[in-house]
Amino acid sequence: MTLRKRWRGLDRSTVGAAPDRYGYYELGDDDGDVIGRDWGVLQDELKEVLAYGDAAQVRWQVAEHREHAKDLFEEHGD
Repeated sequence: MTLRKRWRGLDRSTVGAAPDRYGYYELGDDDGDVIGRDWGVLQDELKEVLAYGDAAQVRWQVAEHREHAKDLFEEHGD
């Protein structure tokens, strides 16, 4: 089950706007298909994805704490 949130273009401004908190995120291609997903401190994770990944879009859900982020990842798994 994927997140029911609007995609955001994956660029520097989006990464800068990402919270410096734990969360779950999904990466998408130009067509809006999920091509990856993970969890961690959102801003840190997305900086790395922007630098080394090939995703065009991102959406996320902020977690209350580290374990909650991990639970969100498992909940949204295929």
